[in-house]
Amino acid sequence: MPVIHDKKAFEKAVPILATDVKRLPRLVAKLTPAQRHWVDGSDFEGRPFTHCTVPGARGEVAFVLAGVRDGDDPWALAHLPLKLAPGRYELGKGPVTLAPDKAAFAWSLGGYQYTRYKKSRRKPASLQVGPSASVTDALGLAEAVKLVRDLVNTPAEDMGPAELSDIVREHAEHFGAEFDEWVGDELLAQNFPAIHAVGRAATRAPRLLELNWGNPKHPRLAIVGKGVCFDSGGLDIKTADGMRLMKKDMGGAAHAIALARLVMQRKLPYRLQLLVPAVENAISGNAFRPGDVIRTRAGHTVEIGNTDAEGRVILCDALAYAAEDKPKILIDFATLTGAARVALGPELPALFANDEKLAAKLIEASVAVEDPLWRMPLWRGYRRLFDSDIADFNNAGKGGFAGAITAALYLEYFVPDNLAWAHFDTYAWNDVSRPGRPLGGEAQGLRAALAALA
Repeated sequence: MPVIHDKKAFEKAVPILATDVKRLPRLVAKLTPAQRHWVDGSDFEGRPFTHCTVPGARGEVAFVLAGVRDGDDPWALAHLPLKLAPGRYELGKGPVTLAPDKAAFAWSLGGYQYTRYKKSRRKPASLQVGPSASVTDALGLAEAVKLVRDLVNTPAEDMGPAELSDIVREHAEHFGAEFDEWVGDELLAQNFPAIHAVGRAATRAPRLLELNWGNPKHPRLAIVGKGVCFDSGGLDIKTADGMRLMKKDMGGAAHAIALARLVMQRKLPYRLQLLVPAVENAISGNAFRPGDVIRTRAGHTVEIGNTDAEGRVILCDALAYAAEDKPKILIDFATLTGAARVALGPELPALFANDEKLAAKLIEASVAVEDPLWRMPLWRGYRRLFDSDIADFNNAGKGGFAGAITAALYLEYFVPDNLAWAHFDTYAWNDVSRPGRPLGGEAQGLRAALAALA
């Protein structure tokens, strides 16, 4: 276990002394001559995400010097679990004081490896941290991040609509929540026609998953996640390169499940509703077509301008259903547009919100926990790009302009004006490896959303 926070399980451990460039010389001056010589020859300068293992008189590891930015950096020690020799380590009294909860979070995620199909390359080192409520919460948050990563990293063959259903059902059972789902033609019978239309071509039936938890007297919180388990693009088929990472198109669902898990785990005072429309956007004889007009739960008709803009089509039924119970807050997560990545890059999720207080709270929380978001405008003048001659509106904006904004505007058609709503357009993926954030699936905006709700 990478992080031990039960004192009964503590053993003798190697201290980690956190430092930075400015305070390193004073720390080194206090070492023995042999240790000073060792550090001087190691090219260690105290820069963030670097370290130096310092030997004792008998050649044993006496302590580790760890370069950090500051004590509140949520990733401060994330580089160490897979670089230090396996064994026990603990926080020592270095020039920079590390917050135990931040250290536990960073260490837990620094040891993350996706091992479903390939053995781990090595066992991570362990950190023992004194028990506290904040450490427990930090480790729970790290586990939620790992859940997002595991779900997104799993190939579509093993993470289809039924597997997502199993995950939500397991969480319902664990936390004493209610679970329900509508599968295949049940979606039509229960008035979720848009979800059915997108998923009907796949051999794996489309589903809408629902979890309800909490005291009915508490404010209602609805969380919706896009669960496109694989996106071929439909009849507007993607290129081979465009399809390569489409196992991650259920990243919104992964975020929504993880956030719901955290709300239940921390017993936050909400009446929670989690909704995951889970489909595979496939191609067969009954696939929905460009030019088709689809009816939605909200009563709007939608002309399909592009079958590769399917995520918003399944989300619109789920958002309309969530709105029927008049939640105080409605949040959705979706790997919705490449346009958001063009505008903001892979590390910065786009945030859209129709409520200034909710938007401000989310941005403030994102800064506080260093989980970046960037608010984008719901520029309603662009609604003209959805004009259709035969339906209420089109699902794809004309001209290719403002793709992230138009996608959010489409969703807004299904959210009542008096309902506080936030939409996260997230990439859910690390294109490069960084300490604690390896290449692959990633939680983006999850910690900010939790901090705003807590």
